[in-house]
Amino acid sequence: MRQPQLMNHTANSLIASDRRPASTAAQPPLAHVWQLLDEVLDPEVPVVSVVELGIVRDLQWHEQQLQVTLTPTYSGCPATAFIEQEILQALHQAGIAYVQLHQQLAPAWTTDWISESGRNKLRDYGIAPPVGSASKRSLLGEEPVIACPQCGSEHTERVSEFGSTACKALYRCTDCLEPFDYFKCI
Repeated sequence: MRQPQLMNHTANSLIASDRRPASTAAQPPLAHVWQLLDEVLDPEVPVVSVVELGIVRDLQWHEQQLQVTLTPTYSGCPATAFIEQEILQALHQAGIAYVQLHQQLAPAWTTDWISESGRNKLRDYGIAPPVGSASKRSLLGEEPVIACPQCGSEHTERVSEFGSTACKALYRCTDCLEPFDYFKCI
């Protein structure tokens, strides 16, 4: 089967096929497409999917073209282009040839969109998941209590505002002495 050619990125339509889809192409149910995308892992935290992170915002069929709306974790995230390619690859491998990716920046992504299963997987992987909901508590001097993902202790301290990526802070447990990343509330 011939793969459709891809157009260059634009502000609203990131990647799309360059020709009109044939009306005879199969259209899997959206529930199946959500399941497919739940298998696409985040490259920076390869235990959580782009669906569990809340990056995939919407799926719709328009005629025979699948339109996928994505909200990156932040507009400058270096993994965004890689995630888009992984999504396209997964959909094309599943036989969905005509895909348009649309980047939606408003409302901005928030850690509130991470699913409960995603939070559990972060913890199991050794990254403390975001505590509470995205708020401006830190502006008022309120620091959240971050539990160690290794031993569960709440006796932790921030070592650096930035951890292995800009969206994580580096913490250390004062009980087990293990360092760990904390996925910051945004």
